[in-house]
Amino acid sequence: MNRAGFQAELDALRDREKAHMKQGDALAAARRRLPMVAVDGATPLTGEHGATTLLDAFEGRRMLIAYYHMWFDGRPAPKQCEGCTFFTTQVRELSHIHSRDVTYAAFSQGSYDESLRYRDFMGWKMPWYSAQDSLDTLLVGRRIGMMHLICYLRQESDVFETYWTWMRGVEAMDNSYRLLDLTAFGRQEPWEDSPAGWPQGWTHEDGKHPFRSDERPISQWPRLNAGHSDDLGTGGG
Repeated sequence: MNRAGFQAELDALRDREKAHMKQGDALAAARRRLPMVAVDGATPLTGEHGATTLLDAFEGRRMLIAYYHMWFDGRPAPKQCEGCTFFTTQVRELSHIHSRDVTYAAFSQGSYDESLRYRDFMGWKMPWYSAQDSLDTLLVGRRIGMMHLICYLRQESDVFETYWTWMRGVEAMDNSYRLLDLTAFGRQEPWEDSPAGWPQGWTHEDGKHPFRSDERPISQWPRLNAGHSDDLGTGGG
């Protein structure tokens, strides 16, 4: 196809992209109008200085975004959650979030010391807590052991949950998939609607897990290649 024909097709798609963006803005507006549910700010967590609370995790800001990182106590680093590793790896610069009076933190669903060693191995810098002993309270009515992204609002010492999502909803943390979606082949996963013959080999059956390579979460390999130890104290490092 020549340049003019290509641009005409792209212009038609752009109209759909703009409509999609406006629909996203409308969804965000509805999200801001959701009712809130009170949560006990004294709910215990474990953090850098030992015992702490949900209220403390706000770090004095009005809002908190908490990612509930799946964790398997006793398992070595290669056996930890590849999805949580994929998403958490992409959360880096927090100053822009902080400028809007929002704190971001990871809440491990396992023990603090062991999961913190994983954070350090991966080179992550975000605040890290263990919510292991409070999951029944913080994830009430939801499935423990799955990835969750939960938003909270603080009014003085009162804490409210304002929104939560899970599974593909946590793609809000991701930029890799968003960039891949712009390419000709997309994510190359079998569920995608792609032209016949397009590569879609990132499947368990083909031995290419979307988040794993050579039996590890993909983003562990650069850390290992840079000489960082993945020993979590489990005897499997």
